[in-house]
Amino acid sequence: DDLASLVMAALLLALEMAAGFVIPAAPPPLTRANVQTACHGLSMSVQVDDKAEVKEYFNNEGFSRWNRIYSEEGEVNSVQLDIRTGHAQTVDKVLRWIDEDGTAAAGASFCDAGCGVGSLALPLASRGAMVTASDISDAMVTEATSRAKAAGLSDKATFSTSDLEALQGKYDTVTCIDVMIHYPSDKMSGMVKHLAGLAENRLIISFAPNTWYYRALKSIGELFPGPSKTTRAYLHTEEDVVTALADAGFKTARMEMTGTSFYFSRLIEAVRQ
Repeated sequence: DDLASLVMAALLLALEMAAGFVIPAAPPPLTRANVQTACHGLSMSVQVDDKAEVKEYFNNEGFSRWNRIYSEEGEVNSVQLDIRTGHAQTVDKVLRWIDEDGTAAAGASFCDAGCGVGSLALPLASRGAMVTASDISDAMVTEATSRAKAAGLSDKATFSTSDLEALQGKYDTVTCIDVMIHYPSDKMSGMVKHLAGLAENRLIISFAPNTWYYRALKSIGELFPGPSKTTRAYLHTEEDVVTALADAGFKTARMEMTGTSFYFSRLIEAVRQ
């Protein structure tokens, strides 16, 4: 048991340092002493602004790191390579679903929320889709725009800097891949509801699943201070995400799971009921 705990601790620390985010630790037991300590700390602490942290991180240190991870080439360490592989597998699964129904080839409209450097938006555009993509990071949007121009896809894919909650319009399909990890549980359903309001027919999202293994990692994470200038990683149960989709008027059509050594993502395709 001690060896297994040490192994999980090492994996967590490596993931935090290499990928650039911190898995929030599980809350301590609810005791009188802990409640008193927490209440005292509230007056001295500053409320975490996840959105501001994400924007700051991906416009600076995080951009350099994740731009390499989201590129097919470029030197990365073994953990980053594993995450690159996992993310690419998730994107490939989304593209397979879309290829099967032919919507992109037919020129359907897509909104890619949290597009990063265009890992999904550009392949969609190359298939014939009209893609409106956005990211909270100016640096990511600049890189995605450059990639679209280099690929001759500027007429099919447009990129803009935007907060996800500020997105407007109507699209045949809305995609949001590996973004929910930045949303705490109390804000996840609101995020899903807003994205669902943009989708005429289909919503494709992914999230880091909240399982016993990750809950264990959270507990172990209390023993290790995370590196500076990173973002928090929030996990969500499949039940909670499916419920949020149902509340927004969508039902699950297909699911996939991608799991490598350091990358875990549950992918859901939901259609309007």
